[in-house]
Amino acid sequence: MSAPLLQELERGFDALPASRRDAAGLAAARRAQLTAALSDGLPGARAERWRHTSLRALERRAFSPLPATADVDPAVLAAIPAPRIVFVNGVFAPQLSQLDDLPEGVSLLPLSQALQHGDAREVEFLARRFEAADETFARLNAAFALDGLLLRVAAGVRCDRPVALVMLGAAAGGDHAVHLRHCVELGDGAQLTFCEYQLAASPQAHLLNSFAHLHLRRGARALDHVRVQGEDAGATVLTRSDAVLGTEADYRRTDLEFGAALSRHELNVALLGQHARVAAGGVLLADGRRHLDTRLNIDHVARDTACELTWRGLGAERGRVVFHGGIRIRAGADGTAAQLSNKNLLLSANAEIDTQPVLEIHADEVQAAHGATVGQLDETALFYLRSRGLPESVARTLLTLAFCRVVLDGITDAGVRERADALLDARLPQVAA
Repeated sequence: MSAPLLQELERGFDALPASRRDAAGLAAARRAQLTAALSDGLPGARAERWRHTSLRALERRAFSPLPATADVDPAVLAAIPAPRIVFVNGVFAPQLSQLDDLPEGVSLLPLSQALQHGDAREVEFLARRFEAADETFARLNAAFALDGLLLRVAAGVRCDRPVALVMLGAAAGGDHAVHLRHCVELGDGAQLTFCEYQLAASPQAHLLNSFAHLHLRRGARALDHVRVQGEDAGATVLTRSDAVLGTEADYRRTDLEFGAALSRHELNVALLGQHARVAAGGVLLADGRRHLDTRLNIDHVARDTACELTWRGLGAERGRVVFHGGIRIRAGADGTAAQLSNKNLLLSANAEIDTQPVLEIHADEVQAAHGATVGQLDETALFYLRSRGLPESVARTLLTLAFCRVVLDGITDAGVRERADALLDARLPQVAA
């Protein structure tokens, strides 16, 4: 028998707006993905990629799959400058979005608008199939996603202003399942700073299932991608990012995970072109009873590619951090340089951190290293700061901030870096003291 979660979604599928659900010839593909999700069910303890994240509590819950509008105070967006595109409970919010003043060659629009046009080429990524039995949430996204972001930067265009995607969860008379699908494409020589925010506009316990496709064409100079997850403490956030890098493409990414009761992020990067490079890092903060699961899958396919992965985990109170850092270097990918560093701090006796660095090498001439540590704050450094007159709580906060700030070094835009610093300054003292 299907779990209540899947049963409720199955009942609501036919109630989705048919004009968008079946647009661009996607009706059969959507139903096929729903059928596959219902057939295989939710991943259980025997699914290797989910073995540290139990879905038993989630599968017993019921979420409405229908769009849910809600009023949002614009002040929630005060710190996020334009241009920005905003979705509230998965529904495009034009009154909160600001899509003006984009450089020529930069296209930004909601997926729902493209579906209304019915151009299958514009939304061809929606027809992608997911064959693995544990890809249930990717299949549900393929079946239910009616909106999201379409962002394209033409060849040779440098976008000097960061573009923001904001996904807001707001109270709407019940719990809702929100499915959003995004696509970001950069052409040859293009450059962009892209900020992705998953935030709470008001207390709620929705399920956000967000999937982003990122395509860096041959010679895409740089995509700087910053993601902030600060959802409500009762929410569930399931995020997947699939990036494909062409020759000499450069992808830089920073993730800050601060919110939700359960959050899982899967980052898949395929380096298909020679001299492609990815530098990714993140801060994972699990306090209260928060469960944060991050899974990296970096696939070096072409020769002379590089990855540098720097992740920091913090476990406080009864929180749990799960991290899997997987790097695969395929046969023929000689000249690859791959490095993974995952360091974690236990800030309380009841917190838990599980880390698994994995390095799979099928080529001969490579430089590769990976390492993971779990420990506590350095007592010598703590004593030194206290001997200079700092209270213990302040000393602990300073050391924790220094531990995490190395991750922010990859953010090149000064304004975005300043906002990320402010988030750390506001959030970490609550758990480090």
